[in-house]
Amino acid sequence: MGLFEAILLGAVQGLTEFLPVSSSAHLILVRLMFGWDADRLGMAFDVACHVGTFLAVVAYYWRDLLAMAAALPRLFSRRADGAARTMQLIAIGTLPVVAVGLSVAGIEEQLRTPAVAATTLALGALVFFWVERVGTQTRDAAALTGGEAAGIGVAEALALVPGVSRSGATISCGLWLGLTRASAARFSFLLGIPAIMAAAGHEGLHLAKAGLTAADVEVFAAGMATSAIVGYLGIKFFLKYIANHSLSAFAWYRLVAAALVVAWWMAGRG
Repeated sequence: MGLFEAILLGAVQGLTEFLPVSSSAHLILVRLMFGWDADRLGMAFDVACHVGTFLAVVAYYWRDLLAMAAALPRLFSRRADGAARTMQLIAIGTLPVVAVGLSVAGIEEQLRTPAVAATTLALGALVFFWVERVGTQTRDAAALTGGEAAGIGVAEALALVPGVSRSGATISCGLWLGLTRASAARFSFLLGIPAIMAAAGHEGLHLAKAGLTAADVEVFAAGMATSAIVGYLGIKFFLKYIANHSLSAFAWYRLVAAALVVAWWMAGRG
C-alpha cells in the first residue's frame, strides 16, 4: 500500500464514517474495484483510519467532552442531568458493543465481502425509509431511558457487519424511539467514541506484536491524518444537512451502491 492509496482510503473513511452509508463497506469496495491488496494491512489500516475519525469527533465535540469530564463526580448520582446524564447513557449504550465485540471476535474479517456489503446496504436503505415514516421526532437524547440507550447500543453492535453503518444503525434506532434527527445524530457520534477507542486498542495490540516498518508507519499516518480532516468536515456537513432533511437521499444512495456491487460482482464472475 502506497501513500496515494492511504490518502484515498483515508478520505473515503473520513467522508463515510459519519454519513449513514457504511465506511467499512466503502473501504472494502474501493480496494476491490482498484484491485488493491486488502490482506496486507487490512483491518489494521481501517482501524487507523477510524482513529482519524475519532480525532475528528473529539475535535468537533471537545466542549461537550470537557463538560462530561467535569461531570464525572455526578456520574453515579440518581439525579444526574446534563453532561452527567449524557455520560450515563453513553456508558449504558457502550455495553452491548463490548459484549458483542468480545463474543464475535475474529468473525468480522470473514464478513468483509462484497456480497455481505451489498445485502446490508440494501437492507439498511429499507430501514431508513421505514423509520422516517414511523418516527415521531419529538424527543431529545437526554430523555432516553437506560433501556433505550442499551437498545441504541445493540444497533451500534450490528455495525460490526460491513455495510450496516454505525451511524446509520444508531440514528435509525434513535428515530424509531422518537428522537429528532439532530439529537439522534449527536448521540450517535458521541456514542461512537468509546467503540472506536476500543477497536483501535484491540487492533493496536496485534500490530505491536507483528511490528511495523517505517513505510507502514508513514502509510498509517497519511491515512489517519486524511480521515481526521475529511471526517471533521463530514460531521459539519451531516449535522447541518440532517437538521432539515430526511434520510431518504442516503437510502437511495445505498440502494444504488448495492445494485452496482451486485452488477460488478456478476460481471466479474461472468
